[in-house]
Amino acid sequence: MSQLVVLTGVTGFIAKRIALDLLEAGHTVRGTLRNATRADEVRDALRPRLSDPAALDRLSFAEADLAKDDGWREAMEGADALVHTASPFPMSQPRDENAIIRPAVDGTLRALGAAGAAGVTRVVLTSSVVAIEARDKRGAFTEEDWTDTAHPKATAYYKSKTLAERAAWDFVARHPDMRLTTINPALVLGAPLDRHYGTSLALIERILSGKDPMVPDVGFGVVDVADISAMHLAALERPESIGHRFIGSNGTMTMPRIAQHLAARFPDRGIATRIAPKPLLRVFGLFDPSVRGILPSVGTAPTFDNTKAREVLGIDFTAPLAAIDQAADAVLARD
Repeated sequence: MSQLVVLTGVTGFIAKRIALDLLEAGHTVRGTLRNATRADEVRDALRPRLSDPAALDRLSFAEADLAKDDGWREAMEGADALVHTASPFPMSQPRDENAIIRPAVDGTLRALGAAGAAGVTRVVLTSSVVAIEARDKRGAFTEEDWTDTAHPKATAYYKSKTLAERAAWDFVARHPDMRLTTINPALVLGAPLDRHYGTSLALIERILSGKDPMVPDVGFGVVDVADISAMHLAALERPESIGHRFIGSNGTMTMPRIAQHLAARFPDRGIATRIAPKPLLRVFGLFDPSVRGILPSVGTAPTFDNTKAREVLGIDFTAPLAAIDQAADAVLARD
């Protein structure tokens, strides 16, 4: 059944792909953006990838900022569902962690509040595995796990995603008519729809730049953006997803392994593959906030159980190296 779906942060790397898949599935999309001047960017990204360019007639935009109340009533008017993807994604740790935590939490509550006021009761929220993995545990993480915000790994970004998702579930508990599903992606790679992908592929950009003499021994789950988009669409269309979290990850990769793979593919890039000793990283961290932010994760490689996404949402995940290759090709095409 076709629905009018409000998609927040429609200019984002993940959101653009969700917009494409929603339109391809016959839904109508109203994308929110902070600046209406970026509407043409989204249209231009989607137009050549739609099987029927006329589907763009089912795409509209609403100007709304997660930090302000203005525009949200109009954005939600007449909608059937909300897909909330918008959230701050910093490259390095802010001096004041509330600079990222408060916008994430308040923005989520603002979007949910506006949806509820408009009678929109179906919500799919983009969270993250960082709301799951910062805790001591043996074995693979599942949707039953929650990040401990006091854990050494819990940076401001981890806290922002955890507290925002917690706030969403608490909101639903206070409003029983709301039906929530959360999607918890790992590191999202794969092919962007255009050159405007922000900091989403920053890790691949940094490795390909060859500017670092060594790489830290840090591991993380990897997933393709197409799979994460498919998870959102399936969650929206399958009632059995309501009330559940779904991990989006298809295997753990370490930075040295990614660097080795890309160095073999692009031998002229000067990509470092040596593992950086942790004491040296501590020194680098004094000058580079992005290095300082990963120090608690050095030497760790969390694994995630994606059984629920496969069995309930029907996702056939892309191989991690394929997602890495597509991301690398997109980065080099933008050079």
